[in-house]
Amino acid sequence: MTTETQQHPEDPQAVDVRERLDDLIAEAGVTGQRSLIRRILETGLGLGHDGTGRLDLKITASAIAEMRAAFRLFAPYKDVPKVTIFGSARTQSQDPLWLSAEAAARGLADLGWMVVTGAGPGIMEAAATGAGPERSLGISIQLPFEETPLGSAADDGHRIAMKYFFTRKLMLVKESRGFVCLPGGFGTMDETFELLTLQQTGKMEPMPIVLLDRAGGTYWRGLERFVVEELAGADLIAADDLDRVLITDSPDAAIAEVAGFWRNYDSLRWQGAQLVMRLRAAPSDAELADLNRRFASLCEVGEIARTAPLPVEVADHDALDLPRIVFTPKRRAVGDLYRLIRALNELASAPAATTP
Repeated sequence: MTTETQQHPEDPQAVDVRERLDDLIAEAGVTGQRSLIRRILETGLGLGHDGTGRLDLKITASAIAEMRAAFRLFAPYKDVPKVTIFGSARTQSQDPLWLSAEAAARGLADLGWMVVTGAGPGIMEAAATGAGPERSLGISIQLPFEETPLGSAADDGHRIAMKYFFTRKLMLVKESRGFVCLPGGFGTMDETFELLTLQQTGKMEPMPIVLLDRAGGTYWRGLERFVVEELAGADLIAADDLDRVLITDSPDAAIAEVAGFWRNYDSLRWQGAQLVMRLRAAPSDAELADLNRRFASLCEVGEIARTAPLPVEVADHDALDLPRIVFTPKRRAVGDLYRLIRALNELASAPAATTP
């Protein structure tokens, strides 16, 4: 007689297929992450068993191939910090926005960053030009009517093309530690709101996001008014959800925001309801007391405290050399979390600005 706690024996055929896949993986010379490789292969076989249609299979095959190409593009630069610059493909080279994108990209490249773009014309070409061919990476989209990029943005050794927007958007975001968005059309707005959504929902770790406009421009301030009056005004988002964003018309301010975000703050990790923030320098007793005074409303219970690496971090060898603080935050206090990061970066104990 079976009980809810008893486990059903595994299908012998499934076990046989798994063993044969393991043999195939070994024969193919794959030496690392074999269980994940097998999982990918098992999913492919599952699509066949499901009777998946040809179009859906073509989408799946193309998406995996595009992701592999992007992983290979980024792999040689895994230890180099990257910033993605978004903006219109229709901006002309004499436009002040072009010059701002070029200046921001050049300044960040000079600080050791690589610049990632959509590898198209306009703002994308401006950013790639500013960074230079050795400091820029591009992921273009195959479109029937847009122009092709020119100059350094067309360096094929640093550029790939994709068929699907969703795989392209994943890779434009996944590898970067900062984002600069300049005015653009539907595509730019889509990318910008994707960033805001990922940050608001916690699907992406905190990152600097800069909305860069021309001098005296109203593009991003107009968006800010809409967000505050219509979205926050109707309680569709939190009132501080836009606090994570810097709106500016200064390329120098954009550079400082992206680079300065990583001056002291390094990374975070959730452990249950607790949030551990890894830093480059531990706050002093006086600084910690001041942080607790300023950010008491951020904590659900207790207060901000220094901590040694938690057991789960030790088990994963996760940044064990860095000092830490730990606290239990209110889950939706996103704006306060960004203000805390900025406060940590401004501590007297914080090291000089550096790259992540």
